[in-house]
This record gives sequence, structure tokens and C-alpha cells, in this order.
Amino acid sequence: MNAIEAARKLGVAIQADPAYIRFAKAMLESENNEELQKKIGDFNIKRMNLDAAVSAEEKDEAKIKELNEELRKLYDEIMADETMVEFNEARQGVDKLLNDVNAIIAMSAQGADPETCEISDCTGNCSSCSGCH
Repeated sequence: MNAIEAARKLGVAIQADPAYIRFAKAMLESENNEELQKKIGDFNIKRMNLDAAVSAEEKDEAKIKELNEELRKLYDEIMADETMVEFNEARQGVDKLLNDVNAIIAMSAQGADPETCEISDCTGNCSSCSGCH
């Protein structure tokens, strides 16, 4: 088996992983949540209106402030929606899975033993860290 064939098998394994299955289900639920999708559409329209107001030659500061507040309120509503909360948590699970897979691939490409190389949650940014290994 060559690396491309192994990558395809890895793709199948990723899609069978519980983290991916949770993500796919959450994505489908968010897409089918009409109320959530309406809020997201409204958010995008308000964002375009805000962009236009900010870019206008004659800026209406009161209108910009009003649009900004409406945008923040709508964003908070979207992010508090149970479907969106689940989607974001599931996405974080898939992101971690992919980061771990990528770490193993990168370490293997540098000569580490793929069977024993240790996966770290190190982001490379010490401010997000509670201490080294």
C-alpha cells in the first residue's frame, strides 16, 4: 500500500470516528433548523448593511451604532442556540481529531515512530498552556 492508498483508508477511518459522526449529525441538524438558518441569514444581511454604512462617504454614526448593536444581539442569539452550541462543540472534537492525525503524520515525516510518537495539545503559544508535558 502506498501513502495515497493509506490516506484514503485514513479518510474512511476519520468518517467512522465518533467525533466525525457527532459533527456530521450536528451539521445536518443545524442546516435543518429553520429558525437558526433564518437568524444566520438575518445576521449576514445586517453585516452587509453595517459594512455599507461603515464604507459610506457620509457616515451615519447613530445608524452604525444601531446596526452594530443589532448584529451583536443576533450573534449572541445564534451562538446561544442549542443546535449551534452542539455544532460548535462537535466541530471542536473533529478539529482535535484532525490536529492529532496531522501531528502523527508530521512527526512520522520527520522520522518519528508512528506507533509510539506522542500527541501533544501544544499550540506553540505558551499563553494557552498550563505547563509543559
